Amino acid sequence: MERLLKRILLVEDEPDIRLVASMALETVGGFEVIACESGDRALEQAPAACADLILLDVMMPGMDGPATLRQLRSIPQTAATPVAFLTAKVQPHEIEQLKRLGAIDIITKPFDPMTLADQVRELWRRQVP
Repeated sequence: MERLLKRILLVEDEPDIRLVASMALETVGGFEVIACESGDRALEQAPAACADLILLDVMMPGMDGPATLRQLRSIPQTAATPVAFLTAKVQPHEIEQLKRLGAIDIITKPFDPMTLADQVRELWRRQVP
């Protein structure tokens, strides 16, 4: 049976992007979104969030996305949670590096708020059994 995508943990340090992405995913996509402004906050929230998917910004002050992903993998509740990175870094070698870290896919910034939920659904369909 296919796992449904309902709850997303969004980790984004830019308040405007966090707000637009949250609204797009909730309003257009019908998802439940738990939004965090930093990697540290994500590590605090993630165990109880029970997210089906984590959308993780790559470049954040303090703990960046790759470091946050490594920490999330050490938490039993998020060790297997699929992660997709949000990033403006879209050179092929950068994308490959992020996928090697364990990301199921990359969503490029800037994204279109009206199609973000569809992008997320599509990467979920492609990557998650």
